Amino acid sequence: VVMALLVFTGWKTWSDITSEAPEDSVVIEITGHQFGWYVRYAGNDDNKLGNHNYKLIDENNSIGIDFKDKNSFDDFTATELHLPKGKHVLLKIVAQDVLHSVYLPYQRVKMDAVPGMPTKFWFVANKSTDEMKSITHNPDFNYKLNCTEICGRGHFGMAITVFVDEPEDFNAWCKLQKPFLTQNPTYLSFVPENLKSKAQKYILAPEVKADSTT
Repeated sequence: VVMALLVFTGWKTWSDITSEAPEDSVVIEITGHQFGWYVRYAGNDDNKLGNHNYKLIDENNSIGIDFKDKNSFDDFTATELHLPKGKHVLLKIVAQDVLHSVYLPYQRVKMDAVPGMPTKFWFVANKSTDEMKSITHNPDFNYKLNCTEICGRGHFGMAITVFVDEPEDFNAWCKLQKPFLTQNPTYLSFVPENLKSKAQKYILAPEVKADSTT
């Protein structure tokens, strides 16, 4: 009876976090690789992640962002994970090489990153980093995202810092981030001709230097 209750409650929780996320969820993609994580946000314009394709991975495009998809144009990447406090967050999870596992201990969520099989979950972070610093009396406190699947020699260092921000601070941080296409304008050549005008708005115009003679 006890086992049946545990299985039932576990199944219900699993069904909840893997169900369709609320429409207002912030969409973030986490990609595991030996030995680190790539983080991609769905941008500031449409909250929709563009496609990715492993065949497009190169020395700059580590995730293989596919610029044939217009939703990719405003996507931006980061080396840390920022989450808005009290808001729904949908994590889309990918593995590039071997089995990894996304683990956010304080948010009590964990999901395997499986090569060739995207996974996901959604959750709400209810305490900001600043609140946790106060609760723990530790001014150096930080949330972490860890890998909990032994994936090679560098497994134990496979972690990134997670910041849970107040919603207004999260929005301000996002506004400061530049889309991958803006930072790497040469990838405009991968955009189909019929979408180039839409992509062009994300390419920074060169600065015009003032004429020193005027």
